[in-house]
Amino acid sequence: MAKYLLLKHYRGAPAAVNDVMMDQWTPEEITDHVQYMQDFADRLRTTGEFVGELALAPEGTFVRYDGEGRPPVTDGPFAETKDLIAGWMVIDVETYERALELAGELSAAPGAGGKPIHEWLELRPAYGVPPTITE
Repeated sequence: MAKYLLLKHYRGAPAAVNDVMMDQWTPEEITDHVQYMQDFADRLRTTGEFVGELALAPEGTFVRYDGEGRPPVTDGPFAETKDLIAGWMVIDVETYERALELAGELSAAPGAGGKPIHEWLELRPAYGVPPTITE
């Protein structure tokens, strides 16, 4: 089994076919979208392929240590995940092909007008267990 991250973007990815921002959807369209995501995750729970998921709020702050006794540095002139990442799901599947299949299915979540979004998802493999170093 290998773990993969399915990363949903607010922006930064190629435009989806049904490219209407969620803040322009009706409450029913949002409900249908969320239900699709929940049903997808529930199905993967039954197959043992679900690891975790989280939708992210648009707010966020970058924080960096700036030296002893100094306050942390926050935000900056760079792309921030609060602007880019909408949420994620981690799956644990037998093959890369299965990960592609599930990512394609998740991309079909309904959006505006109840039509599939056809959004681009970033599929990223997780690193495996690092090798043990022996002397």
